[in-house]
Amino acid sequence: METDKIFIDIRTSELTLSQVLQEIQRIQDENPDYEIFLDGDSHAIAGRRRLRRE
Repeated sequence: METDKIFIDIRTSELTLSQVLQEIQRIQDENPDYEIFLDGDSHAIAGRRRLRRE
């Protein structure tokens, strides 16, 4: 299984909440094959490749 990809490290980011939300939208648009989520354990906006159903 592929590890999660970190897009924004919340601990070191100086983005405001509205900027983070805009970045999440941009990340989703640029990575449609990833599920984007807030990972509370790593304090980051992360992505995980979507599983393909066949």
